[in-house]
Amino acid sequence: MAALDLIGFRKEHNFEEILGNSPELLKLLDRVESAAPTDANILIIGETGSGKELIARAIHRRSVRKNGPLVTVNCGAIPSGLVESELFGHVKGAFTSASERRIGRFELANNGTLFLDEVGELPLETQVKLLRVLQEQEFEPVGSNRTVKVNVRIIAATNRDLEKAVQSGGFRSDLYYRLNVIPLRVPALRDRRSDIPQIVMAFLEQSANRMGKSIQSVSQETMRLLVDYSWPGNVRELQNIIERGVVLSRGSILKLGADLLPIEASGTSRESALIAETKNNDSLEEIERQHILRVLGRTGWVISGPNGAGAILDLHPNTLRSLMHRLGIRRALQAA
Repeated sequence: MAALDLIGFRKEHNFEEILGNSPELLKLLDRVESAAPTDANILIIGETGSGKELIARAIHRRSVRKNGPLVTVNCGAIPSGLVESELFGHVKGAFTSASERRIGRFELANNGTLFLDEVGELPLETQVKLLRVLQEQEFEPVGSNRTVKVNVRIIAATNRDLEKAVQSGGFRSDLYYRLNVIPLRVPALRDRRSDIPQIVMAFLEQSANRMGKSIQSVSQETMRLLVDYSWPGNVRELQNIIERGVVLSRGSILKLGADLLPIEASGTSRESALIAETKNNDSLEEIERQHILRVLGRTGWVISGPNGAGAILDLHPNTLRSLMHRLGIRRALQAA
């Protein structure tokens, strides 16, 4: 589709919650529109915070199952010992704490859609049982020999490379191919930077209304910094930054200070950012130390992970720990 056709498509089909008109996003929405009515299993692939659940909801709303339930399960948030009970339910007395019968998510999603978020986190033994449900559309609740038949469409999502997980033995190949009938890849926010101003203004309006503040615009410098930032936490991280800014803002124009803006937002290297902060009577080492301390303060002294200080500073966590040790930042080492 040409760019103008894509924009027309975006407006015509009104994907209510999904903001943006970038070519990357519109091509994804075009595939969503084509895949939604088919009832085929769909695998949504994308980074954490990129909006995979929004895509799943859009698929359900455009499917023949739209009047049925959409049931969501975060597979990575369930303790491994409770995954089967969560998905398939259990009967009273199935295990020590099973004081009553529990209906599982598959049964709740009957005649509708089951969204398996972070499906790559499922234990291997649960993957076997999930495969059977996909093939036979039936299962037994934990502790029961009664077969429950269901009619459920599966939409799965992951931020992992499942092909690599298959090769390493962490994910079953037969389940992967059963889920991956129609793959949809959600672009990272940094790959659709032209959408950022629209998303910023939408989050600004939501946060300002919720908090009773009359903030109606964003300064040009703040918007430039937001567009330039790489957003490792994607749309979710952007929403958090805007909400934090609204809470602390006192004027009618949102201006994010250095204590709120992500460090990489200036588009400069870490070294350049440090040099820009240098004062006449401070050494570069002291500037670097203060810079790292500010980042650690903003991340709650978390070093590792996609939203940790290492990711923000573009440093491997072990490299950052060594640098902190050299600079005498000992408190962070204890708290991380």
